[in-house]
Amino acid sequence: MFVRIDGVPHHVQVTGTGPVCVLSAGLGLAWCEWDPVVELLAATRTVVRFDRPGLGRSGPARGVPSAAGEAARIGRVLDAVGLGGRAVTVVGHSLAGFHAEAFARLHPRRTAGLVLVDSSVEERPRALPGRGARVAGARACGVLLGAAGVPRALGPLLRGGTAPRELREVYGTSRVWRTALVEYATYGDVARELALLRRRAPLPGGVPVTVLAADSTGTGRWMSRQRALARALGAEFRGLWPAGHLLMRDRPRAVADAVRRAR
Repeated sequence: MFVRIDGVPHHVQVTGTGPVCVLSAGLGLAWCEWDPVVELLAATRTVVRFDRPGLGRSGPARGVPSAAGEAARIGRVLDAVGLGGRAVTVVGHSLAGFHAEAFARLHPRRTAGLVLVDSSVEERPRALPGRGARVAGARACGVLLGAAGVPRALGPLLRGGTAPRELREVYGTSRVWRTALVEYATYGDVARELALLRRRAPLPGGVPVTVLAADSTGTGRWMSRQRALARALGAEFRGLWPAGHLLMRDRPRAVADAVRRAR
């Protein structure tokens, strides 16, 4: 289905029945990355997943990403599909871990649980100059790459030949590449915004928080950073190895189990 938020058509899928969880994928990724997890959750959970503007099947992005803006988007998607009155387990992968945590901090009464799936981590984010110029440059780069046919040529290849055809087609569009470049260009701004938010908006008391981390061996620097994130958030930590960054595809059962434990 499609719902219109601030004039932009948002692609949303609602599957299953039971307590509500909302799944948000990482930088440049689409709704169907969650397919293996949804298959495991749909019997006992109402699963909501959506594409941010410019990604997947949603309409082109108009604004610039921010932690507060993406947290608000999660709430507005839930409102639009008639689930705004329920507290939900919010699940964020990679960059969307910033968005999910911001939602929990800014909308505590709407949060039943928080699950971070190999979330982005920035211990000391700093303010970056020239956001407008960075965004304009990212968009211009996306336009040039699109005109040169790079997304169509490389998108399906970079996603992997074994990916479903639907995914390969989505990642071969100029719109998605342009949006992903903007998300990358503003990554540091969103990380900094969340760091400031942590100082003034605590996580809601009594709400379970889980950090899932992926690593090739379980002993790398990335795993240590994820453990530190879990300690800082007072979260349950589970390291998964060997596993890649797309945990929802590499270890869908572990992700589904974490969602079930959250509520």
